[in-house]
Amino acid sequence: MRTVRRIGVLGGTFDPIHFGHLDAAEAVRAALELDEVLFIPSHDPPHKTNSTEASVHHRFALAALAIQDCPGYRLSDMELLRQGASYTVDTLRALHACGFAATQIFFTLGADAFAEIASWRAFPQVLDLAHFAVVSRPGTTLDAAVARVPEIGARLRPEAERGRGGNGTTGVYLVPAHTRDVSSTTIRARVAAGQSIDDLVPAAVARHIVVHHLYGAVDHLHGEEGNGSDPHN
Repeated sequence: MRTVRRIGVLGGTFDPIHFGHLDAAEAVRAALELDEVLFIPSHDPPHKTNSTEASVHHRFALAALAIQDCPGYRLSDMELLRQGASYTVDTLRALHACGFAATQIFFTLGADAFAEIASWRAFPQVLDLAHFAVVSRPGTTLDAAVARVPEIGARLRPEAERGRGGNGTTGVYLVPAHTRDVSSTTIRARVAAGQSIDDLVPAAVARHIVVHHLYGAVDHLHGEEGNGSDPHN
């Protein structure tokens, strides 16, 4: 019987959070038998060329609304409270300081993001601070992502080890999954154009965007008449 707690970590700008993020979290939670998934909105994402469009407070609120009915999902403000760029290496070290061992942490990211990991701060040392769970994404296969990062070849873990967490060292797990083809950029564009986003985000997230006029939203976006209330406002 396994007694060591295993957590997934899903970081991101979440501007806004959407079903693609939730699909990735659930795929990794199920495949790697995680006890919980920790969502960590970034304060200042170093790989984003443009600034975020929603404030840190709204992005945190949107993430909270997205996972409010998902048992085993938690939200952390550790990056929002830290000044400067939100580097993964700093977040993983902060989790170590909270008592988590590297082999208890499964840092989750899409294949598209993993393909660029060689440009991250402290690569490849960052791979020693946690397991990395790479989820297939529309437009980027797992094989294509791995081919972009030949340095991780020896770290790849076979599917048979998924439930055990390896041999005491960190590794890279590839998680085939069906994640919906949605991006935050598409959502913002739809909102600005007055189009529905009901198929891209949870209903509570869509309501918050409309009520607070995020991304240029207007009250009629989802059939609202402008007099609705946000229970989390």
